[in-house]
Amino acid sequence: MISQDLSSTRIGWIGAGRMGFAMAARLLEAGCDVAVYNRTRARAEPLKALGATIADSPAELADRDIVFTMVAGPDDFINVTLGDSGGASGVLSGDRLPKMLIDCTSVSEEASATVRAAAEERGVGFLAAPVSGNAKVVKSGKLSFVVSGPKETFDAALPYFEAIGTGASYVGEGELARIVKICHNVLLGVVTQSLAEITVLAEKAGVPRSAFLAFLNDSVMGSVFSRYKTPALVNLDYHVTFTPQLLRKDLDLGLSAGRKLDVPMPLAAQTREIVQSLIGNGFTDTDFSQLLTLQARASGVELTPENIEVDDGLS
Repeated sequence: MISQDLSSTRIGWIGAGRMGFAMAARLLEAGCDVAVYNRTRARAEPLKALGATIADSPAELADRDIVFTMVAGPDDFINVTLGDSGGASGVLSGDRLPKMLIDCTSVSEEASATVRAAAEERGVGFLAAPVSGNAKVVKSGKLSFVVSGPKETFDAALPYFEAIGTGASYVGEGELARIVKICHNVLLGVVTQSLAEITVLAEKAGVPRSAFLAFLNDSVMGSVFSRYKTPALVNLDYHVTFTPQLLRKDLDLGLSAGRKLDVPMPLAAQTREIVQSLIGNGFTDTDFSQLLTLQARASGVELTPENIEVDDGLS
């Protein structure tokens, strides 16, 4: 994070779900003037304690300098920016307009391009800025962004990315950030399934999950991701960071891109079907790391929590 004073910029924030709430809170803690809209107002209300103003519609944020969006998916993204058929006004649909629009939602290139065209027509700088991490990663200040759009817009927005997390990787113009994020989340699914398989293999051979994962995390194969997922896998703590439905959506986007670009993706395709099986078995309002449970069942292994304290590498 940089030491620049950010308080003079008026920021609008759309979307106060698990991720959006934590990200908006980081900006408020950095001293930013933030107004927040969320479709379910009650979810945004706790941000008032940090100094936020709560808006009643996306259109109320149109006079802000920068508007961030972090919503559920492409339909919501288009509705809050361009307006919907029910008559609700989007942040780009009125006479007042922000100087910059930054979208952090994982959406398709097509949805992003639709909003980008509308923003450019209205003279609003638009950045696609999807993220890597979950709400706990946000709170620890380790969230990372991948960003595409006009370079001068990115340079102006960089201090705000740095206020939220560790900074941002600029990958070029247009929608390039979207394909990078899709590739990232395809890898997330494939790696998590592989992690489930090898962890169950080690456990069935007699190795405690905590011991196996401690070795893995200290080896060349360990990663920030394997480390912060270790407490969930050891103690079977499946509070939601990312649902199987959201992972399936991103795998579908990745496979669609693969078909479009003639890139075979056999591992991603198999992982997509395993995630579908996870959903079909009723693992919906839970974390995608329940892939471990599905793998254990297929292997004849009954998992029990080890109930030990494990470092997630985020503190």
